[in-house]
Amino acid sequence: MSPRDNTPSDDAPVPPAAKKLTVKQEREQRRLAKVEAFKKQQARAKRNRIIAVTLSSVAALAVIAVIVTIVVTSGTPKRNPDDITVDGVQTWADIDYQHVETRVDYEAQYGMNPPAGGSHSQYWLNCGIYEEEQPAENAVHSLEHGAVWVTYNPDEVAGDDLQALRDSLPSTYVILSPIADLDAPVVASAWGAQVKLDGVDDERLGDFVEKYWQSGDVPEPGARCDGVMDGPGKVA
Repeated sequence: MSPRDNTPSDDAPVPPAAKKLTVKQEREQRRLAKVEAFKKQQARAKRNRIIAVTLSSVAALAVIAVIVTIVVTSGTPKRNPDDITVDGVQTWADIDYQHVETRVDYEAQYGMNPPAGGSHSQYWLNCGIYEEEQPAENAVHSLEHGAVWVTYNPDEVAGDDLQALRDSLPSTYVILSPIADLDAPVVASAWGAQVKLDGVDDERLGDFVEKYWQSGDVPEPGARCDGVMDGPGKVA
């Protein structure tokens, strides 16, 4: 028996992949490849549009939630300060605002205790929460910039009452500090205005802050209330 001849015959079938494509077939394949690439591009664009719309919707809902929260928590629109009347407020007009390097007796010179304006240090007190008494000459300079200085008698305001007082005040342009032997539980002072309050829950405090906080009627409206001098006992 003769060995099997493994030499391929010229008539053996050629695999389809090995067949040479005609020019027409090559053009068709290129066209189909372009169509497929275009479809993939369209699909990606559609996915991106869906993601963008979804993110926009989430952001819009977040904005709406913030607006609703503001409306609900604010309750009433902001009032015009000129329309606010604070019962018992004492005011001083045409107070001088000279810079001095000495201590000032505000009660003797202006009839104020604590002070609500007048001559003061050239260095303002950084606004914030203090657990110790502060130099009046520096605090008055802060009033000149539109801050409100809230002082309290530590023998009458402490613990939860003190925390409630802190929570009721704005986070900027406010000084809160104790004064021993203060003749009222709480006293709120702004430049040229002051009111003595019956306690931390006296509603006049809110009216006073709304009327005088960052007022445009101070000698230096909009000037900074930080960046210069921290007094003793600052906690926030």
